[in-house]
Amino acid sequence: MKKTYFFLSLLALAVVSSCQNRDELTTETSRQEEVHNKTVNVTHHDGRPFSTGNESGSMQAKFIAGPGGGVLMQGFYWDVPDGGNWWNTVKDKLTAWSNAGIGAVWLPPASKAQNGAYSMGYDPTDYYDFGNFNQNGSVETRFGSRTELEALITKAHAESMQVYADIVINHNSGGQSEANPFTGTNTWTDFSGVASGKFQRNYNDFYKNAYGSNDEGAFGGFPDLSHANPHVQDWLWGRDDSVAKYYKNVMKFDGWRFDYVKGFGPWVVNTWNSNVGGFSVGELWDSNVNTLEWWANNANSSVFDFAAYYKMDEAFDNGNLNVLNDDMMWKRNPYKAVTFVANHDTDIIYNKMPAYAYILTHEGYPTIFYRDYEEWLNKERLNNLIWIHNNKATGTTSILYTDNDEYIARRNGYNGNPGLVVYINTSSSWQERWVETNWSSQQIKDFTGNSTWYPTTQGDKWVKIQCPPNSYSVWSLNL
Repeated sequence: MKKTYFFLSLLALAVVSSCQNRDELTTETSRQEEVHNKTVNVTHHDGRPFSTGNESGSMQAKFIAGPGGGVLMQGFYWDVPDGGNWWNTVKDKLTAWSNAGIGAVWLPPASKAQNGAYSMGYDPTDYYDFGNFNQNGSVETRFGSRTELEALITKAHAESMQVYADIVINHNSGGQSEANPFTGTNTWTDFSGVASGKFQRNYNDFYKNAYGSNDEGAFGGFPDLSHANPHVQDWLWGRDDSVAKYYKNVMKFDGWRFDYVKGFGPWVVNTWNSNVGGFSVGELWDSNVNTLEWWANNANSSVFDFAAYYKMDEAFDNGNLNVLNDDMMWKRNPYKAVTFVANHDTDIIYNKMPAYAYILTHEGYPTIFYRDYEEWLNKERLNNLIWIHNNKATGTTSILYTDNDEYIARRNGYNGNPGLVVYINTSSSWQERWVETNWSSQQIKDFTGNSTWYPTTQGDKWVKIQCPPNSYSVWSLNL
């Protein structure tokens, strides 16, 4: 099929150059106008790439984020193998990830939780026990020892990769029972015996307490940490050995993924960030882009783009690529949008490769899910898209064409980098479209290798491109 279209393309070019009649010219012009009328300039800024704003001068310059910005790896999934070897597993993959162009890794909650060696870390007990104290039934966490975690972080930095800690500060678990004068009952809020001796807490550090009956939200019946309490604030980010400063200055984490930020006000993340810096992203599980933008602005933080996530599911799994015209966080503010196709909590997109083609050619900070990369999808194809993202996905975004099963967008380039045109096709046959590029009279190619065409753009920057069935192509100058 591909060879047939290539031959027909060459034949068509010959006809255009030698004996195209007035009717054919009119047809081409009308097709171009039809597509042109659909062009939408989605973002409006100076074109600079997404940056975590946290480049470490102490890192070796083996990997530096390319013109398109960085790529994040979620370095775990739900219920990774227990037994204390996960930190070693991730450490052994860091060199390959860095070589592929991945610039950061997000780790699961690293501290000791109620279920000890079996916990995924989202039920935290002692924020300073990284697998070095014997409590909650084990010394090591599910993922390993503190020594192994520190070795992972050191290796990541040697590979010029950043490491983001998953921060769970909405709720705690694993405390002892105590009489609670605010509830008139016993509550599991006595954390005075944490093995590290740091951030000891009691009933007054959880709602309901002297600071109110509740905050923005509680989770799963766990004791709900009271961020209004100065004692809690001091231990989370204020003092020199606070959780935030200890994680950054002692453990050497570079940034933060905040869990369940619906449970507390955005001022909490804003204050944390102003005290310690580093990249941050919040898990605000909400498809309403207004809510995502409000939180990101008030938290002074990036946010996971759940609006884009649900639109991609509708587009790629339900046969309506027109919904990619809808509003998303990356369109509102690409510098505060972290895009993703799956994570440890939700994995509803079935047709994943076009979704990865979408986030790795569009604006925002794209995330790769560990199991997609290491187990489920074609790693070579993902590596190709990562390379395209890092080297070609530059500048603002313009949508050139959409219908139910075709989507074409243009990245407009930045600082001498030419940008790209991405063509996604979910139909069962090859498709072709005339599109307007930013390049006049220059040869382009598909950097995915899915098309063998090497067309030259017309003087007015228009060119015909193609896309294989149920796939994608990404076009840029043949440099």
